[in-house]
Amino acid sequence: MKKNIFIFFSLMNSVLFSQEKFSKEFRILSNNDLYTSVVNDKYYSNGLFLSFKYLSDKKSEKLQKKILEWEVGHEMYTPWNAITRNINQHDRPFASYLYGSFSYNFVYKNHQNLKTTLQVGLIGENAFGRELQNFVHDIYGFREAVGWDFQIKDAFAINLNANYVKHLGMDSSKTFDFNVIGNGRIGTVYTDASVGFLSRIGFSKLTDIANSIAFGTNINNDKTDFSREVETFIFVKPLLHTVLYDATLQGSFLNTGSPVTKDPNTLRFEIEVGFQFTANRFNFGYVFNYQTNKTNNLRFNNGNKFGRILITYLFR
Repeated sequence: MKKNIFIFFSLMNSVLFSQEKFSKEFRILSNNDLYTSVVNDKYYSNGLFLSFKYLSDKKSEKLQKKILEWEVGHEMYTPWNAITRNINQHDRPFASYLYGSFSYNFVYKNHQNLKTTLQVGLIGENAFGRELQNFVHDIYGFREAVGWDFQIKDAFAINLNANYVKHLGMDSSKTFDFNVIGNGRIGTVYTDASVGFLSRIGFSKLTDIANSIAFGTNINNDKTDFSREVETFIFVKPLLHTVLYDATLQGSFLNTGSPVTKDPNTLRFEIEVGFQFTANRFNFGYVFNYQTNKTNNLRFNNGNKFGRILITYLFR
């Protein structure tokens, strides 16, 4: 009898969970190479992103949802050794990029998503890469990162980005799916394009791409056809990049003459393997990311690895 009561309340809890609707989300996303190894501290050294998203109340015949998002982001890059003043040992430039952005994510009824983003910010000394890295070094008792004396010069930054997802299919058990991805960026910091796919492998039935934490579409209100779902899955996301311009390597064309610059590799490969799950109002994720070399003649010539930790909180 007690066992039956436990099962009943467990089922009820699952039903109540799935019927809840939250139309807003706050997210913290942190990238760091220390999340893959305690000895790594090079190349893409750190990324920190804080965002707030919410649903638009406007309805459309073609759209399931229109999601608006504000974000503050910071990216930091260093050569293989951050504590040397010897400019000949800088196999890539010190660089940091600080921006604020606004996005529209159009979630279509025909199983496609299109997200457009405008970023405005700064690259160079005024992006505070030196201060952030030395703050972290002070916490852990590391030496001062003096190489920032030779970082990319200051410049205004503006970028327009677009991300497209098309759902192609799901297996009969609805625990495996396949989605094509295309990304493009143009601006004073990055100009590049990429194509690849994202496949989820669920521990239970997968949710629609219009309502999944994998695509940042899991917020709802009374006007949407979805409610919050329980999700637990792993995913794989390989991408092929073609790069035309990267100011974190070349320096900005708006302020030339940086002491260390490098030409980017025009063709790169990247793969993400991650695990994501929901827990009450929270969503959590960990992602392992591997990228082939962004430029030539690096001291460590076997690509770059870093981890990503993701935490989001839903509210009404």
